[in-house]
Amino acid sequence: MARQIKQTQKTQDNDSLVRVFFRGFFWPLVLIGKGFTWLAHRPPLKQIGHGFRWFFRLRGIRFIGRLLGLSYLRGSWQELKLVTWPTKREGRRLTTAVVIFSVIFGALIALVDYGLDKLFKQLLLK
Repeated sequence: MARQIKQTQKTQDNDSLVRVFFRGFFWPLVLIGKGFTWLAHRPPLKQIGHGFRWFFRLRGIRFIGRLLGLSYLRGSWQELKLVTWPTKREGRRLTTAVVIFSVIFGALIALVDYGLDKLFKQLLLK
């Protein structure tokens, strides 16, 4: 039993990324009964993910990523995943509060501007 496990580990270690990748695509083409198994097959997403991870860890690709600022985008995306978004009701309530505050603040600024305009016109023009 131990030999079989060791031999399985050796063959798994010797499998290239390409072989592992394509194994997931070609084995479903075997006929079973009347249909093809590809109807129930899931694509080898794990292998694709490992391939992307390997590619983006290459020194040249990381250098280009630093030049383009991709680490900033990655950090921003990770930060966005941590955000707790408000519910629709909370969003509506908060938006209403901002609109009301803006209207009141705008009216106060307009009132002060009108008052200062009248004051300066009377002081400077007389």
